[in-house]
Amino acid sequence: MAIVNASDQTFYEETKSGLVLVDFWATWCGPCKMLAPVLEELAQEIDVPIVKLEVEENPATAGEYEVMSVPTLVLLKDGEVVAKTGGYQPKEALIDFINSYR
Repeated sequence: MAIVNASDQTFYEETKSGLVLVDFWATWCGPCKMLAPVLEELAQEIDVPIVKLEVEENPATAGEYEVMSVPTLVLLKDGEVVAKTGGYQPKEALIDFINSYR
C-alpha cells in the first residue's frame, strides 16, 4: 500500500476505518529520517495503510494525540487509538506491533 501524507484537514478521513499506522514525524528529526525507508519497505509488505503527519505543520492533530516526541507511531483501529510507541523501530518490530492488533 502507498504511504499517505495527511494534514490536520485530511487526517480523520484517512484514518477513520480499519487498522491504520500513523507516523507523527518532523523534518528536523534524525530518527524520523531513519524510520522513513523502513516505513516505505513496510508499506510494500503489509496490507495496513500508513499515514504520515508532519507535527510542526499540523499541530492540532499532533496535540490531540498527545505527541510529545517524534517519531511517534500510533496504531488506530476505526479511528480509535489501540497502541502507541515511540522512537526508531526496525521493520520486524513494526510488523509484530501491527500484527498484535489485527
